[in-house]
Amino acid sequence: MLPTQNFRLTKIGQYGIYFAFLILCIVLAFSTPRFFTVSNLLIIGTQVSINALLAFGVTFVIITGGIDLSLGSMVAVTGVVAATFAHPETYPLAVPLLAGMGSGLLFGSFNGLVITKSKVPPFIVTLGTMTIGRGLALIIAKGRPVSNLSDSFNFIGGGNIAGIPFPIIILIVAFIVCTVILNKTVLGRYMYAVGGNEPAARASGIRVGNVKMWVYTICGILSAMGGILLTARITTGQPNAGAGFELDAIAAAIIGGTSTSGGTGTMTGTLIGALLIGVISNSLDLLNVTSYYQQVVMGVIIIGAVVLDGFGKKD
Repeated sequence: MLPTQNFRLTKIGQYGIYFAFLILCIVLAFSTPRFFTVSNLLIIGTQVSINALLAFGVTFVIITGGIDLSLGSMVAVTGVVAATFAHPETYPLAVPLLAGMGSGLLFGSFNGLVITKSKVPPFIVTLGTMTIGRGLALIIAKGRPVSNLSDSFNFIGGGNIAGIPFPIIILIVAFIVCTVILNKTVLGRYMYAVGGNEPAARASGIRVGNVKMWVYTICGILSAMGGILLTARITTGQPNAGAGFELDAIAAAIIGGTSTSGGTGTMTGTLIGALLIGVISNSLDLLNVTSYYQQVVMGVIIIGAVVLDGFGKKD
C-alpha cells in the first residue's frame, strides 16, 4: 500500500466516527421531526449515560491491551449492594453510595490482581469473574429483586437539576475526569506506553503491573457508578441486571476508535461511540423499526470499526 493511501485510510479510521455521527444526526433530523426535540435529546443522554460510564472504564483497559468481560456482572452486584443499604429511614444516602462504589473498587482490584499476578490472559480472568459476579449478585439479593428504595437514592437515576437529568450530569463529570486522567496525568501516559509496547514500557522502568491494577480498579469504580445509576433509575436492585452491558460498552470504545491491539484510544471517541449507539437505538424506535434489527445494525458497525482500525496498521 502506498504511503499516501495508508495515511488516508488511517485518517478515515481516526475521524470517520465523527463524520458518521454527524451525517446520522442530519439524516434523522430530516427523517423524523421528533429526533431533534429537547425531550428526545435528554432521553438519549439519559439512556446513554450508563453505557458511557462502562465504556469509559473499559477504554482504559483496552488501551493497555486488556479486556474486561465482567462489566455487566459488576453492574448487577454493585447495584444490589447499594440497594441493600438504600431502604427508607435506615442509612444516610452516603452509605449505599459508598457500599456500591466500594464493591466496584474491590471487584475491579480483584480483576487487576489476578491478571497481574497469575499472568492469565484478561479474557479468561474476566470471563471467570463475570460468572462469579453474577452469582454474588444472586446470593446477596437472595435470588429476588431488592426493592423499597429511598426517594433520595432514586433521585440519582430519575431526578433532574435545572431541567437536566441527573444521570447526564454524572456522565459529563465522569467524562471530564476520565479525560484528564488519560491526557493530563502520568498514569495516562503509562497506559498508552503499556498498550503500545509492553516489553519496552517495562524496560523503561514503568511498573506495568501497577498500571494494570489501576486501570482495572478504575474500570470497577465506573462500573459501580453505572450499577448505582441503573438501580436508582429502575428503583430496584436486580441481580440479573446488566446482562450484555459489557458488549455494548466494548462496542462503544471500539467504534470510538480505541484500538483492540492497545495503545490507541480517546475518551471523546468513546463518548461519540456511546452516543452513536444510543442515537441508532433511539432512531430505530422513532421510525418504528423492530428492536431485533438493532442487533444486526450494531454488529455491522462494530465490524466496520474494527476493519477501519486495521487499515492504519497495514504496510
